[in-house]
Amino acid sequence: MLLDSLHLDQHNQQRLERHQSRLAPWTGDVANAEIIIEKLVAFQIAIPSWALGTGGTRFGRFPGGGEPRSLEEKIDDVGLLHTLNRASGAISLHIPWDIPTDAKAIQQRAASYGLAFDAVNSNTFQDQADQNLSYKFGSLQHVDATVRRQAIDHNIDVIRHGEALGSKAITVWLSDGSCFPGQLNFRQAFQRTLESLQEIYAALPNDWKMFVEYKAFEPNFYSMTVGDWGSSYLYASKLGPKAYTLVDLGHHLPNANIEQIVAILLMEEKLGGFHFNDSKYGDDDLTAGSIKPYQLFLIFNELVDGMDARGMNHATDLGWMIDASHNVKDPLEDLLQSVEAIQIAYAQALLVDRAALEEAREENDVVKAQELLQDAFRTDVRPLVAEARLRAGGALDPLALFRQLDVRRKLISQRGAKTVATGL
Repeated sequence: MLLDSLHLDQHNQQRLERHQSRLAPWTGDVANAEIIIEKLVAFQIAIPSWALGTGGTRFGRFPGGGEPRSLEEKIDDVGLLHTLNRASGAISLHIPWDIPTDAKAIQQRAASYGLAFDAVNSNTFQDQADQNLSYKFGSLQHVDATVRRQAIDHNIDVIRHGEALGSKAITVWLSDGSCFPGQLNFRQAFQRTLESLQEIYAALPNDWKMFVEYKAFEPNFYSMTVGDWGSSYLYASKLGPKAYTLVDLGHHLPNANIEQIVAILLMEEKLGGFHFNDSKYGDDDLTAGSIKPYQLFLIFNELVDGMDARGMNHATDLGWMIDASHNVKDPLEDLLQSVEAIQIAYAQALLVDRAALEEAREENDVVKAQELLQDAFRTDVRPLVAEARLRAGGALDPLALFRQLDVRRKLISQRGAKTVATGL
């Protein structure tokens, strides 16, 4: 274990006086500060197993050393993150990258860190070494029924692995589509995909959900068979009450109004969850909140408003997960930054005076409505986020403690400088 209670206690004690000074105006003057802190303590963001190693591009990859070499080491890394911030209490696995050889032992290892298993993810966007048939021209949409059967069976296997670990959802993201006009019959591709998804849906346990993820482009650049929130919503609606749309922030065309998409999906009771990241040009998979923090806040503003309108539990009724990848950052440092950015946006959204905002809307007072949102966004809620971490048993400044303990150097000494995490 690279971090113990003594490290945490010493770290927090050194920063406690300054933290209390920054927190004092909140606890003294803001009526709902305690409510926000309690909600932050309960709010957990799942860590994807594939984000624990260095990412890359089609031009290259530059591993940083000390990357997890096995599922066990991936769990150890998420356990470290959760010990630091007490807000990363779940791990999301990608099959076949993360197939457990002993599900019970893996469950016990995760439980020792206080971790649960979030949605399991299938993979039909790559060909595996032991795979009989190729997904070069699609998987669930493929013109060949035997390829579709292979992809369907894989997804059902993923569900079975998830059941053994205590997961309650499967995320299906398809790279299916076409690169050139005329390559694909759009209607037939949609129908074949729907029929394939229906077989997977039929294999869901009663208490499970299916998340249908969409993406506007990549790896196919002329069409994607699940290319936008409308097509995902259509699939989910046709599949049944256990199927939902999953929103990845990077899976939209530039300048898409994601907050409006979120609001409509919530209203229709078909929003299942999120993959958080940030982008400048496309699916950049950058640190959440690093490029468009105001957009992240606006998304959470709609989430809080829509969930409250339906009486939903903020912490448990939607799936919250990061989906990031970096070629130049320490992956664990990046994940700590992303979690905090998400918590900040959530806390800011909780600050919005919803009664005043609705009144401004009813009066068509555009200026007041804008000011109410920007006032919440411009408020420094970091003392509330830090207090939530402290109360949950985490570090006041997780990133500072990570660096103070020189965690990456220790991981390299344990695992080696040339290790490459399984997955992408």
